[in-house]
Amino acid sequence: MKFSHLMFGAAAIAFSAIILSAAAVTSSTTARAMGGEPAKPKIDCRKRKNKKKPECRKRSDASTLSDEERYQAGHWLARSGNYAEALVQLRQIANQDDPRVLNYIGFATRKLGRFDEAKRYYNRVLAIDPNYTLARAYLGEAHLQQGDVDKAKGQLAEIGQRCGKACAEYVALADQIKSYMISGTFQPQGGVRG
Repeated sequence: MKFSHLMFGAAAIAFSAIILSAAAVTSSTTARAMGGEPAKPKIDCRKRKNKKKPECRKRSDASTLSDEERYQAGHWLARSGNYAEALVQLRQIANQDDPRVLNYIGFATRKLGRFDEAKRYYNRVLAIDPNYTLARAYLGEAHLQQGDVDKAKGQLAEIGQRCGKACAEYVALADQIKSYMISGTFQPQGGVRG
C-alpha cells in the first residue's frame, strides 16, 4: 500500500513539473506584458559543469522544490484561483523580500478578502521597488475594493509616470476605476486582473 502511494506521489510530482514548465513559459510572456521580470535563462543540466547546480539535482518529492519552482507554482495557483494553496507555496520561499513573491502573497490574500494584509504586502514591494507597476495596479484594485477611489487614482497616476498610459497595468487599472465610477462596485476583469 505504501509503495502505491509513493508511486502516485512520484507521478503527481512529475505531472506538476510538466505543468510548472508550461506555466513558466506562459508566465514569462505574461510577466513581460504586465511589467514583471522575464524568466531566467534555463540551465542545461546535461552539461557536466552544471550537474551539481541546485537546479540540476534530481528531486524526489515536492519538499525539495527550488524557490523558483515554488514561485512558479504559487503564481500559477494564485492566477488559477487556488489562493490558499498559493500562499502555502509562496510562504515557503527562502527570500521573502523578493518583490514577485510579496506581490503574489498580496494578490492571494486580497483575493481571500484580507485587504489590509494584502496592502501591507504591496507596500513592502513598493518599498523595495517603487517601479513595480503590477503591485501598484493590484494596490489600486485593493483600494477600489474598499471604496477608496482617490487612493486608486493615486496609484494610477504613479503607474502613468513610471510606464505611461499605454502600459497594461495603467490600462487595466484605469478600466477598473472607470467601471467602479459607473457601477459603484468593484468588478474583476475576467481572468486577466484581480
